[in-house]
Parts: sequence; structure tokens; C-alpha cells
Amino acid sequence: MGSNTRCALFVTGTDTGVGKTLVSCALLRRYGRRGLVAIGMKPVAAGLDDDGLNDDVEALRGASSPALVALLEPTQMNPYALRQPIAPHLAAAAEGVEIRFPSILSAYDALRRQADAIVVEGVGGFRVPLGPDGDSADLAARIDLPVILVVGLRLGCINHALLTQEAIAARGLQLAGWVANRIDPQMAQSDANITTLRQHLTAPLLGILPFMAEPDSEKAADLLRLPEEIAA
Repeated sequence: MGSNTRCALFVTGTDTGVGKTLVSCALLRRYGRRGLVAIGMKPVAAGLDDDGLNDDVEALRGASSPALVALLEPTQMNPYALRQPIAPHLAAAAEGVEIRFPSILSAYDALRRQADAIVVEGVGGFRVPLGPDGDSADLAARIDLPVILVVGLRLGCINHALLTQEAIAARGLQLAGWVANRIDPQMAQSDANITTLRQHLTAPLLGILPFMAEPDSEKAADLLRLPEEIAA
């Protein structure tokens, strides 16, 4: 980490649409509540509105420390903003763009010189293809941060979570914690699924989020703990 950064995490998920942005924003807010200058980073975002903005990136911007956000160029928080809401390597190819790791790492290095805490949100699941330099798991390995796994509670989540845990370990990364997010309010035996996940995931459960029709990162922040808060 840089001279300023004291805390940094990489947030991944069991799949797309499981609440990575909600959890990333909640973690940023918890760092902010501790008086830290916190910034979110989304290295690759696919899907822009008519104003050229991405919802996930804007949510991270809103949960970050305003004074620092005001000083940053958009590409520092989001080096690759791709228009189409499809797999990032396909969205990049459609624009004639190559997603390369050096530009992402350069942006990350600039952020860590200015922030006390950084939350880097991955794209999709853990092994999403990105470009010539590798997939999202390879990018996580290059950034080399403790990983937070967001488990979207729906049918199949146990298998997805355990496979992701194996992939994280295979790259020599630390699974620092996981979050259970109730994305399917009709899921049968959801509490039993959480119990099974607690038995098989090696990292601590940082919190259980209720189903939210409208994601609320302030509410989510009340329900989560940071890895260092559990360790303490």
C-alpha cells in the first residue's frame, strides 16, 4: 500500500447482480464513519446511460469521501467505462478498446497515495474475461488485496461461493470475509444455506443483508462489519 492508504479491499461476487456495489458502498461508508478518507474504485464498468455515466461508479462516488472525489479525474476511479451492458471483453471489443492492467494499476497507485482506505469493486463474478492481460481474477492477483466475497442468496449460491473461494485461494489471495445478501426474497431455506456457507467458507461472515427493493448503502453499513473490526 501507499504512504497514505491504511486499509484496502477487493470486492468480488458469486455472480453478477449479487450486490457487489451495495456492499462496496457500505464498506466505504463504514471507513468514512471511522474518520478515514475513503475512495471507491471500479476498474472496469460496462453499461453507460445517455450521459455517459455508470450506475455502479456513481454509487461508489457517492459513498466515497467528497473532498477527495472532487479532486479526482473520472478515469482514476473508473479507468475503463464501456458503453454496452454486456461482458466487458465483448463491450471493449465493440469499441475497439483493449482492457490492459498497467493503466488500471497506475490509477490504483494514484488513489492509494491520496486515500486512507480504498475499496476496489470487481466486475461480474471472480473470473470474468477482461482482455490480453487476463481475467478479473488475474487483475485481483495483480492488485493483491484481501478479498471480500458477496454471496447472493439464491439457488446455487453454495456451489458458486465454494468454487469462488477455491479460485481466490488458487491465486494466493486472502479471503478476508464474506457477506450474505438476500437478493431473492422467495428463496427457500435461506437461513439453512447461510449456516452451510458458514461451515464451509474459511473467512468470517461480515454481515447478512436483507432484501432491498432499493439498495441503501447507509442501511447496509449499519449491518456490516469491516474485517479489521472482527479481528479486533
